Amino acid sequence: MNKIIECVPNFSEGRDAQKVSRIVDEIEKINDVALLNVESDVDYNRTVVTFAGKPEAVKNAAFYAIEMAAKDIDMSHHKGAHPRIGATDVCPFVPVANVTMEECIQIARALGKEVGKRLGIPVYLYGEAAMMPERRLLPNIRKGEYESLPEKMKDEKWRPDYGPAEFNNNVRRTGATVIGAREFLIAYNVNLDTQDIQIANTISGIVRTTGIVRVNEKGEKVRVPGLLKYVQAMGVYLKEHNITQVSMNLLNYKITPPHVAFEEVRKQAGLFGVPATGSEVVGLIPKEALLAAGRFYSNESSEQRLITAAVGGLGLSQLNKFIPEKKVIEYLLGLD
Repeated sequence: MNKIIECVPNFSEGRDAQKVSRIVDEIEKINDVALLNVESDVDYNRTVVTFAGKPEAVKNAAFYAIEMAAKDIDMSHHKGAHPRIGATDVCPFVPVANVTMEECIQIARALGKEVGKRLGIPVYLYGEAAMMPERRLLPNIRKGEYESLPEKMKDEKWRPDYGPAEFNNNVRRTGATVIGAREFLIAYNVNLDTQDIQIANTISGIVRTTGIVRVNEKGEKVRVPGLLKYVQAMGVYLKEHNITQVSMNLLNYKITPPHVAFEEVRKQAGLFGVPATGSEVVGLIPKEALLAAGRFYSNESSEQRLITAAVGGLGLSQLNKFIPEKKVIEYLLGLD
């Protein structure tokens, strides 16, 4: 039986189509790899690429894409709405078919070692591949972003797992790269009809799992947990569309599926008098997540009608037309 893993590298370039094309070309030239999705965002100045295939082929494709990104993207001049730490910001491996998480961990660590040694890029391992507990969560590693690297790399606690441990001229250009292994994650953003980023930030704090830190009556800082489980969230302003978003990572869509996240954000936005006008999926989504939304928003029974109901209920075609055949991973991989 064929082993299939998915790789979802995020590159810090969303405005120069030629640079994105050169990175994607490096992936497509590898045999036994299928390019599934490429999504660039001008405001985020970021491109998310999804590809899948045989484990060794996927690892090789990831290396060559990281190598091209290091050549084409100069992080010392990069600006964008999305947090980032390097030209290839993050590169996770996800088990899809006949592959264990342990195999994905070994691939992530092997790639990290190769990127650090051959390309001279500092590499941090995260998720299931992390070798230190404080590095399991991506936001912990990315805190302070690219701009924090000169000082961060001096701290023994944040010494890279692979590659140089100094902010030299090469690292000034490439930044660092975070490589890891994880289960399927849905990158999901809810659109708010307001330009007030403070509202989006406040709602993000209310819904994300870690919640917010407040000062109680005694003057002590206490953490108030968020409303949703397995959710990371932040507020983002989209200059091109003149709206804000609650940008989320749904780390376990079986616990918190998109429709639950959407309805909670819409509820909280309503308290501010702000409409939640729709949402978007960045990258791919498992079919079951859409079917669950379809069942929530309709009484349909057929798969096609359930997915149509989900797209309508979640407002998935507000910013970009949502085409299930190009966004549902089972359809793209022929696993349906």
